[in-house]
Amino acid sequence: MSTAFLLPATIAPDWPGNFWWHLLIMTVLLIAVLMISVIMFIWLERRVIARFQARVGPNRAGPFGLLQSFADVIKILTKEDIIPALADKPLFWIAPAMAFVPVLMILAVIPLSDGLQLADINVGVVYISAVSAITAIGIFMSGMSSNNKYSLIGAMREIAQLISFEIPMLLALAGLVMASSSMSISGVIGAQTIPFALTQPLAFVVFVIALLAEINRTPFDLVEADSELTAGFNTEYSGMKFAVLYLTEYSEAVVGSILISTFFLGGWRGPFLPGIIWLVIKMLASFFVILWIRSTIPRFRIDQSMKLAWKTLLPLAMFNLFIMAVKTVFAPGLTNWVAVPVYLAITAVIIIYWARFMRPGRQSVGI
Repeated sequence: MSTAFLLPATIAPDWPGNFWWHLLIMTVLLIAVLMISVIMFIWLERRVIARFQARVGPNRAGPFGLLQSFADVIKILTKEDIIPALADKPLFWIAPAMAFVPVLMILAVIPLSDGLQLADINVGVVYISAVSAITAIGIFMSGMSSNNKYSLIGAMREIAQLISFEIPMLLALAGLVMASSSMSISGVIGAQTIPFALTQPLAFVVFVIALLAEINRTPFDLVEADSELTAGFNTEYSGMKFAVLYLTEYSEAVVGSILISTFFLGGWRGPFLPGIIWLVIKMLASFFVILWIRSTIPRFRIDQSMKLAWKTLLPLAMFNLFIMAVKTVFAPGLTNWVAVPVYLAITAVIIIYWARFMRPGRQSVGI
């Protein structure tokens, strides 16, 4: 086993103190960053979407409505915590934590700045892909343990969506691994002299769309189809347990923005400003795009979502991997100044052609 898997080996040589201080300080810092980001993102989402929809948004609780999120937290935590009589109580209790813990586990390998990282393992990309799948277990436990048919259907929808979009997402990340010759997150960031969003725009498009489906954001919020499933897998939850599921949803949006920034926008890298400031700027830009999509695109049906995953994103991700393989084998010395316009042109042609090919009415179904 490589020593890179051992936690003591992940400590920066110039870190003050021993391993346990590093573990304690970084854990507290990551939790604080996540909680502050969630509160900020909830307020930002309400204000930004209100502007998109010609509304004002929260503006009563505190200046510019900044205290509205805190008021909502107090309201949720003071609600009665009800457990259905026929629910599987142990699973009903464990499910919210099972859905939330993977979010913290992903943050453990994300560099917030140069050397500011809890653990730098040499298979960070694979680790993130594996850990993110654990959330699906918590969601399924939430729907199944509630003993509510609508909750179970909502959980099954979410599981089907997660499994379907996980494959093109992994193939998009495989292109980054091939380009950077490393599965370490630090290695992927270090290889981005030019962000991968420019050198691999097709992988960028596939990853962002698949990520929206993975974190259950519009237009892929199928489990929140109120007219069909009431509230989906969290219908029977209230009080503190509902607050944890709500926190999980927004924490996934925060982590999703961080992953976009890390994998495709160069992470903490940038001129003049400290690395963590650059990461925050790129995070906010990524989250703004997510909000823009939510406020403009209507929710997909389940069949449309599955068709997008298997008939569009999967072929595009495989084609991107093929392009990177050809470039790596036959043109390893191709400069980015030549590669970027070529990749952008290829991406535009592929997306336009594939969109026309997948247009309704262009495909026939045999009987």
